Amino acid sequence: MWEKDININEVKEIISRAKVYFGVGAMHKIDDILKDLKTKGVDKVIVISGRNAYKATGAWDIIEKSLKDNSIGYVNYDKVTPNPTTDGIDEAKKIALDFGAKAVIAIGGGSPIDTGKSVAVLMDKKYQDKTADELYEYKFAPDSAVPVVAVNLTHGTGTEANRFAVATVVKKDFKPAIAYDCIYPSYSIDDPKVCVKLSPKQTMYTSIDAINHVVEAATSKVASPYTISIAKETIRLVAKYLPLALKNPEDMEARYFLMYAALLGGICFDNGLLHYTHALEHPLSAVKHDLSHGLGLAILLPAVIKTIYPDKAATLADILEPIVPDLKAEAADAKKAALGVEKWLFEIGVKEKLEDMGYCDPDVEKLTNLAFTTPSLDGLLAIAPNEATKERVEAIYKESMKPMA
Repeated sequence: MWEKDININEVKEIISRAKVYFGVGAMHKIDDILKDLKTKGVDKVIVISGRNAYKATGAWDIIEKSLKDNSIGYVNYDKVTPNPTTDGIDEAKKIALDFGAKAVIAIGGGSPIDTGKSVAVLMDKKYQDKTADELYEYKFAPDSAVPVVAVNLTHGTGTEANRFAVATVVKKDFKPAIAYDCIYPSYSIDDPKVCVKLSPKQTMYTSIDAINHVVEAATSKVASPYTISIAKETIRLVAKYLPLALKNPEDMEARYFLMYAALLGGICFDNGLLHYTHALEHPLSAVKHDLSHGLGLAILLPAVIKTIYPDKAATLADILEPIVPDLKAEAADAKKAALGVEKWLFEIGVKEKLEDMGYCDPDVEKLTNLAFTTPSLDGLLAIAPNEATKERVEAIYKESMKPMA
């Protein structure tokens, strides 16, 4: 395939609504980014991350040196959790404003970058009197934010190239999503070298996140030929390179193309949006904060495929071909498609179902209600390829309790 003609050590600029520096060595583009920010009056920044990955990957050594070389002051907020909360966003915002930061550098996967996007809104002069709860409960609609630099450390979310962010409102068990043009990162870095220390589980979960992004974006009511084409290529790349990365975590070519697949996934759902799988996963991880987002998506995906296949059989038969070959574009193949996806997930090492994660049938009613009452999730359900009734949502949760096979 065409991948053999790519020099993975050559950094490219990939431009959608965000400029992404992509390739092995892209981390060193931080110097150009900071020089550009400095010309725009940015002399202080807040660095937002989790506790360990930003240092363990080596990203921080490069970024900190560049900050010092460019005489840009910084303050750290390194308390972002895997399912970030609005409380954490408010805490980071206060630290940023007290320090006088004028931009955000977010280092990590979806959680730190989404937190950074949210903090960037609340740092803007228009919204400094607002809270993260107000942002995520849609009490206002921002149209400006301070600059965000997204330094991506995984190959899953695609948040470095889109206008989405997610956070949990803990006191309500809400995990809404926001989407505003003002939170596209001003600059993003995708350097596959930083992914080599991802654990096998995070390698799996992040790539499964990318697959879910494109399956949903290719089958939503606002899907286009563009999102379907991207979906097909994304799934092909993950199917080919995920096993290689699991076998050898330091396979740089595998990491490169998984990171590219994730970037495609982020661009794909920026255009085609999301529906069932994400709308139903958000209640799962809102209730159990330690559930990995990608694992929750993996658990739900087979039942979602079964639910939507009759309505999007031609699209799904085509884009799923790398992991479930020989599907027919007929409603009768819905269960075959679902079982095939489940089999593929089991083969790569994701065998958990909802029961394994501590959920049980009595939880279904609460989860279903959250899917319909959490701000923003009703919008996702509204663009599902068939009518997202409570009965359909309940059925997906119930079928995800145990293996379908």
